[in-house]
Amino acid sequence: MSETLEGYKMTEEITSPAKCEACGCKLEKEDIYEENGKVLCEDCYIESHHKIQACDPWAVRSKKIFREEAGLEGTDGLTDLQKAIYEFIVSRGGAKKEEIAEKFGISSRETENQFALLRHCELVKGQKRADGVYLVPFGDK
Repeated sequence: MSETLEGYKMTEEITSPAKCEACGCKLEKEDIYEENGKVLCEDCYIESHHKIQACDPWAVRSKKIFREEAGLEGTDGLTDLQKAIYEFIVSRGGAKKEEIAEKFGISSRETENQFALLRHCELVKGQKRADGVYLVPFGDK
């Protein structure tokens, strides 16, 4: 028997102990989330559904108006992690998302979310280079 709630399924068909296919943690039967045939822990399930869109003109406009009205410039108002990521990108003249994830010990999804927030502040952008896509300071050409 399985329970369904808004796109996820807690299943009794999988026997314990199981392993999360995303992070590898061990799971008891009651902690298993199954989605599209994958076994996930609660944290990985939630993370898989929490993506901020980088290319969102309304988010950029809203963030710009908010920052102007609040008198925020540059890295003012950012979290410590966002400031550190921004400083890392600036210090290197650009960085790949994988390098940022490794440097700060965050998942690829969290890296994407942090990039999106910095992009909404018009602090960083993506730039194609010969060996891949880099995150670079917004003013770079």
